[in-house]
Amino acid sequence: MPSVRSLSGFAVSALGNAQSVLSLNSPFARQTSSSASATCPDPQLSCHNTSVVENLCCFNSPGGSLLQTQFWDTDPVVGPSDSWTIHGLWPDNCDGSYDANCDDSRAYTNITAILNAAGRSDLVDYMQTYWQSNSGSAETFWEHEWSKHGTCISTLDPDCYTDYQPTEEVPDFFNRTVSLFKSLPTYEWLKEAGITPSSSATYTAAEIQDALSSNRGGHEVYLGCYSGNILDEVWYFFNIAGSLQNGDFKPADPLADSSCPSTGIRYLPKNGGDGGGGGSNPTSTATSTAAPTATGEPFSGPGYLNVVTGGSKEGCIISAGTWYTSGTCATFDATSSGDGAFTLTSSKGNCAISDGALTCGSSVSSGTTFSSDGSRLVYNGEDTFYADGVPSGTKQGTVYTNDSSHDTSLTIQWQTR
Repeated sequence: MPSVRSLSGFAVSALGNAQSVLSLNSPFARQTSSSASATCPDPQLSCHNTSVVENLCCFNSPGGSLLQTQFWDTDPVVGPSDSWTIHGLWPDNCDGSYDANCDDSRAYTNITAILNAAGRSDLVDYMQTYWQSNSGSAETFWEHEWSKHGTCISTLDPDCYTDYQPTEEVPDFFNRTVSLFKSLPTYEWLKEAGITPSSSATYTAAEIQDALSSNRGGHEVYLGCYSGNILDEVWYFFNIAGSLQNGDFKPADPLADSSCPSTGIRYLPKNGGDGGGGGSNPTSTATSTAAPTATGEPFSGPGYLNVVTGGSKEGCIISAGTWYTSGTCATFDATSSGDGAFTLTSSKGNCAISDGALTCGSSVSSGTTFSSDGSRLVYNGEDTFYADGVPSGTKQGTVYTNDSSHDTSLTIQWQTR
């Protein structure tokens, strides 16, 4: 599950079959629905069971690894200058893969109204400051996070509620995400270790990991960087004993390798934004980061091929030459062939355009010669490629060089390793 899964650009496409559901007369006098959700005596810890657990209202499965993900956006600035902001709460599978958009019938498009009707205007107010998108409205961002990730959390299934009313599970998701975020003050933890935003200073991954892991029992985090070495994401991994609503979140080790280098990491200041934090508020989310740019010379030596569509970074090209939005990004080697041209190879073999599609493998006897426009990959003078939609979960997408019946356009951008 690479950092490129993140969606900081948030030119979020319209949600298929999205619902605008709200019964203002439904029993939201409960205020929060946790009192009406399943009771879970002696629950097992997710991802640690030794036998099949049948009651998925008390055991998160398959998404038993919960990630509270955070952003540090500096261009444009998002959120207070002394706080990280919320990206989301993601239910990843115990092997690091993940499912997405699990229930189109609950892809609600009125999150603000749902929370207000549940008596959680305080939550909306907090989210307006600490859960913002760097492109587009906060409401659209919240709808995206709920639809993509919230609908895949088994303990939030409507069957887990007594006398379920539509949207009853939504306040639970946002309330738990915010409460976790408040318990993870990334900015303050880094500051206590002498790691503060700077236009000139650099830090090591070990320094950042030590500052954060020392506050969560030695468990490290995922560190996400763009442009090679600019820190902009932290993912905190948890397993849960019980339901998301009422369960005990236990810190866990990351299931993904950080995308930041071991040294030379930059933690840029937010040149703007209002101060924040204090009290119980944090002074500290992708995917999904802003479109990447390369550091050093693009397409030279080892690097990653990030996919950008709709202005957002959405996964990467893996070793077979296919597009993937989960798992680990493959390393490609770019070898100059003169005059700005180059070839690409992965662990599978040479890469080429064959029958109008990108492929890499041992069967490719001679690699295609590519060129670049800055950090963008170019083939036959064109830097736009195409696919049949954005792949999700474990699906891989074929990347084509023409738009014939392929409705998703994308660019492939180099990130130096």
